[in-house]
Amino acid sequence: MAAPSQTTATTTHHRVLLPSHHHHRAVPPSLLRLPLRAARRGRLSAAAAAAAPAASTAAPSEPAAGAVPGKPTVLVAEKLGAAGLELLRGFANVDCSYGLSPEELRAKIPLCDALIVRSGTKVGRDVFEASGGRLRVVGRAGVGIDNVDLAAATEHGCLVVNAPTANTVAAAEHGIALLTAMSRNIAQADASLKAGKWQRNKYVGVSLVGKTLAILGFGKVGSEVARRAKGLGMHVIAHDPYASADRAHAIGVELVSMEDALTTADFISLHMPLTPATNKMLNDETFAKMKKGVRIINVARGGVIDEDALVRALDSGIVAQAALDVFTKEPPALDSKLVLHENVTVTPHLGASTVEAQEGVAIEIAEAVIGALKGELAASAVNAPMVPAEVLSELAPYVVLAEKLGRLAVQLVAGGGGIKSVKVTYASARAPDDLDTRLLRAMITKGLIEPISSVFVNLVNADFTAKQRGVRITEERILLDGSPETPIDYIQVHIAHVESKFPSAISESGEITVEGKVKDGIPHLTKVGSFQVDVSLEGSLILCRQVDQPGMIGAVGSVLGEENVNVSFMSVGRIAPRKHAVMAIGVDEEPKKSTLTKIGEIPAIEEFVFLKL
Repeated sequence: MAAPSQTTATTTHHRVLLPSHHHHRAVPPSLLRLPLRAARRGRLSAAAAAAAPAASTAAPSEPAAGAVPGKPTVLVAEKLGAAGLELLRGFANVDCSYGLSPEELRAKIPLCDALIVRSGTKVGRDVFEASGGRLRVVGRAGVGIDNVDLAAATEHGCLVVNAPTANTVAAAEHGIALLTAMSRNIAQADASLKAGKWQRNKYVGVSLVGKTLAILGFGKVGSEVARRAKGLGMHVIAHDPYASADRAHAIGVELVSMEDALTTADFISLHMPLTPATNKMLNDETFAKMKKGVRIINVARGGVIDEDALVRALDSGIVAQAALDVFTKEPPALDSKLVLHENVTVTPHLGASTVEAQEGVAIEIAEAVIGALKGELAASAVNAPMVPAEVLSELAPYVVLAEKLGRLAVQLVAGGGGIKSVKVTYASARAPDDLDTRLLRAMITKGLIEPISSVFVNLVNADFTAKQRGVRITEERILLDGSPETPIDYIQVHIAHVESKFPSAISESGEITVEGKVKDGIPHLTKVGSFQVDVSLEGSLILCRQVDQPGMIGAVGSVLGEENVNVSFMSVGRIAPRKHAVMAIGVDEEPKKSTLTKIGEIPAIEEFVFLKL
């Protein structure tokens, strides 16, 4: 057996996107807050356990008029295309309420399982708190998610999805339209002519051929703008710390530093999200570095430009012209100096406003929200680590095992609380890089925390919840010899520095230790402390430590039989004959306290514990 691999802390995240939504798999029901019995009756896929937010246990106090009982409710707070609404209505009760005030939104949200917004509705912490835990999905019909409080969503276990692809071409086309309209003074000349003037000399433009366009933010939209600008004969450079050099090279774009982009560009087009790092990225300092006469295009987010600084740069001549589709405050003030500036071309946030894009976004966000409500992992989720569908399918039975082991381990802790350090060991013949355990860690966290708190834990909020409670979860891998066809041989959960209500669960290293395997698709408990057992992790479990002597199985079985408690499995593990043994008994019903007392009174029983699974 090889030495364990390096331990990994809970907070480590790597984003892996799923393939097309047509290939998503449902997640196991334990993270959907549905019992496993339902999955076995065929109501849910057995692969269902990990990303969907917790379903609310609270019933709405006042269902929407015409609502169909049993269906989830989706609140559409801003206008959505007919095709998207049709999809939603085939699955859920849909409440289209546009133009809600913040107070009205907070009043409605406790009755809703999902919320769909565009850019105009602020979904802050107050909305998630007002939902009372019912809100499971927020869908942003578009790319940017700066109007959604992601931290609050994550804390409340709410998945946030967006529609990142449907309006890409529309936004890029609008960026090019503003670029060309600005360079030839189209808007100003149009207004002049309609005012009865003929001012050919005043509106002489500038050519695009041979000019340098710097694209700040080389994502989907920025890439599409680059392709079109190349077709206009422009030299295109880009700055994006996360951009692929190979992808830029394939388009014919040179990746440069921010400094080079600002100092060499004739035109600058903005395509980055609004984040704390990009807020007012273009300001007095950055404008001062630009070539005199530079022209600015913004179809991204208004907040990335300091608008007062842009007015000063326009007045000083550093910036010759600007073409803006977005503003810090939308709509901007009627007397905005920036909007009224003669060298500024403006449109009212039309980047995604084509018939085709609107329908595409509506369909894309509707499919993402429906999938999330079904418990499927969404490729467009923005606040959860994504797990490939093939990995999810393969790990499905181990996901159930992971939660059961966490739930079992925490019930062995005296008093249930005080857990600070948990180590999870995965034994596998696969190389560590070939085993994605984020799903399993989330389920172990769920099993550890839910039995001793009122918090619902899922893949969205598992790491946050553990950190919030001061629980440090580390992982290690043990590399085994053998075939890597089976992803995991066994999983161990170790809880350090706590007392146990069942001291036999304490390993030689002084930790509460439980170990489990998957056998024929069913999770089994295989080790408690230093005792080997073999019992299916279904129903509930009684653990007894006793003197190893004849008649013990019969004695305990008789007590349970007399009390009409059905035994599903029984396994005995011992150190040596006639020494000590641990008996693990699976039971279908929860025994009465008096029944457990009778078991404890059997002379050879030294300790016992009842565990709900």
